[in-house]
Amino acid sequence: MPPQHAARLFDAHDVGASEQQLRDIAAEGLGEVCFRDGGRRAHGLEVEFTDGEHLEFDL
Repeated sequence: MPPQHAARLFDAHDVGASEQQLRDIAAEGLGEVCFRDGGRRAHGLEVEFTDGEHLEFDL
């Protein structure tokens, strides 16, 4: 996940963001890395988490 998205995710968590808000930030960051490749492809693609039961990130 790009550092700017990870920072947003941690900041949002620290201020009590909802699970949906955290999912939205994570989906945006993963979409950037996995699909949009830093703006080089898949322009306008929206990524969204649905029905996820467990997601784990290692630092």
